[in-house]
Amino acid sequence: MNFKLLFLTLSTIIAGTILNGCQSSVKKVENAENKLQNAKIEVVEAKYDLNQTIKDSISDYQKFKKESEESMLAYEKSIAEFKVRIASEKAENRAVYEQKLTELEQKNTDLKKKLADYKNDEQDKWASFRAEFVKDLEDLGTALKNFTVKSK
Repeated sequence: MNFKLLFLTLSTIIAGTILNGCQSSVKKVENAENKLQNAKIEVVEAKYDLNQTIKDSISDYQKFKKESEESMLAYEKSIAEFKVRIASEKAENRAVYEQKLTELEQKNTDLKKKLADYKNDEQDKWASFRAEFVKDLEDLGTALKNFTVKSK
């Protein structure tokens, strides 16, 4: 009797597994359609995220460019003010100051050109460009501050 009960139980389990394992073609199609729909939704979301990232990158670049241009304009004004101040200096000192101001003015012009020539193409290049440009801009600002100390 135990053998019959064991055989009946095993047969039921095997039959149930086989029947559950075999999906109908309709159910397979439905599952495939659901997966396809989910994949389409994921593609749309990925495109949206990409577009948002591009917009953020462009606005970040434009903000950076505007701030940098404002800094360079302020440096131009400082250089012009120094030129007026050194006009009353002795000829020997004036020549030295004019030479230094010419160098600082050239650095400012070079930075303007570098910013104008930059093409915002790749995110990796943008990060390195920005870091280098910020350092150059800070160096110019420091040089102008040091110039005021030396000229007093």
